Amino acid sequence: MATYVLVPGAEGAAWYWHRVVPGLRARGHEVVTLDLPADPSCDLDDFADAITAAIDAAAGPGPLTVVGQSLGGFSAPLVCARRTVDRLVLLNAMVPRPGETAGEWWDDTGQPEARERFAFDGGRRGADAAFDLRTDFFHDVPADITERAFAADPGGPPAGVFQQPWPLATWPDVPTRVLQGRDDRFFPFAFQQRVVRDRLGLPLEPLPGGHLLALSQPEELLAALLRDS
Repeated sequence: MATYVLVPGAEGAAWYWHRVVPGLRARGHEVVTLDLPADPSCDLDDFADAITAAIDAAAGPGPLTVVGQSLGGFSAPLVCARRTVDRLVLLNAMVPRPGETAGEWWDDTGQPEARERFAFDGGRRGADAAFDLRTDFFHDVPADITERAFAADPGGPPAGVFQQPWPLATWPDVPTRVLQGRDDRFFPFAFQQRVVRDRLGLPLEPLPGGHLLALSQPEELLAALLRDS
């Protein structure tokens, strides 16, 4: 059986995956989750070090699949330079270029304009189109899960994560899949199609739901992850 390493996005919390983990374990797979470091001095290398330490502590002997969600697209591939990874899965993820910082990625890809255009096309205009965490991220997440997420108030990632240039010279030579929610309001599907095609030459694998698929569509996400095991 495989080991799945589940890397969270900007919230940095292992809790993000709590609706997916039981299904993986029920099917006999090992699962590694972690809360990412929150120290303000941390950067991408610190994230990658924390992920590899968690792998060393808990991974089984089988194939290793690393899954990176959203901002995890910057840190998950770094694990491939530190450990032997059999599969890399991106989930509604940022795809970096060598030398690009996560802070530069937004303007480099045109994400702000793509999000605003998606909001406009969906009938959200003026103040209603402004970014809102509940509207953009939690629109399809069950109400009780949403309230638990907001009660936790995990903050955000360390500033250094957005300032360090992505350190790999090329994308890792590891089979890579890109899963994407059709209804993602933050990284709209058409936007992600363009970015992933231009940067990785890969297609998107569409899934129902928005940006936080592990919370809103855990069964569909589980089925997609298991298709590569």
